[in-house]
Amino acid sequence: MADHSHHAEIDKVTGTATTGHEWDGIKELNTPLPRWWIWTFYATIVWALGYFVVYPAWPLVDGYTKGLFGYSSRAELAVELAKLDAVRGGKMAVLATAPLADIEKDPGLLALARAKGKVVFGDNCAPCHGSGAAGSKGFPNLNDDDWLWGGSLEQIEQTIKYGARSGHDDAHQGNMPAFGKDGLLTAEQIVTVVNYVRSLSGLSTRPGSDLAAGKQVFAETCSSCHGDEAKGNPELGSPNLTDKIWLYGSDEATMIDTLTNGRGGVMPAWAGRLDPATIKAMTVYVHSLGGGK
Repeated sequence: MADHSHHAEIDKVTGTATTGHEWDGIKELNTPLPRWWIWTFYATIVWALGYFVVYPAWPLVDGYTKGLFGYSSRAELAVELAKLDAVRGGKMAVLATAPLADIEKDPGLLALARAKGKVVFGDNCAPCHGSGAAGSKGFPNLNDDDWLWGGSLEQIEQTIKYGARSGHDDAHQGNMPAFGKDGLLTAEQIVTVVNYVRSLSGLSTRPGSDLAAGKQVFAETCSSCHGDEAKGNPELGSPNLTDKIWLYGSDEATMIDTLTNGRGGVMPAWAGRLDPATIKAMTVYVHSLGGGK
């Protein structure tokens, strides 16, 4: 228990007064703080009060206190960005007018485009395609050489500008029909053609699958978009079904779901949101990731 009856008691060992508090025979010494520490503490109080006066600090109902200095980190950033734009201005103007192929041939323009494109990609495209552009389920990997709408510089620029099923007049419009939901194929036909398609890329098939019947269904229903050899068609956004790259997954259940309910992912149109030079920079950046044709 604490003993409050000896406030002026002096500790015999240290010669320091005690606070009068004692726990299990251990007494608390009333050791004063070092003077330098006290003055430092007071200085921080003065500094804080001064900061409140000269810098923006206190929130108000209709804003905040501006401070005597009128400092604003946002205004400072705007100034720095304006300086950066002034430095880049000439090069960005050249980038806006240069043909895409010429940009990749010019080391200076290529470096500028890739640096600019990487930043813009991170701000606008990474939420869907990933920071490394590796994609995810339903969002294409931009590092490989499998392109739904074509992987040339011009085709990539077209896709970035207008998107796919974005509502823009020049957007890519192709989509995967819902063969099952719309009654175009029976459930049995869907399973049959799915197993045939799986066989094209070396995936396992159900025991006893009638691949000949699946090939017939494919020829009558799917070849108009994917081609007779199932190699796909960039004009329609139809993927190559003979490789091992699958946008939504290669398991049988997912493939059956695709044919039953269809697919129609949306790629936004960036024309109007991003200026022409920025779109060119992002085009060159994506093309240089390794999968561009």
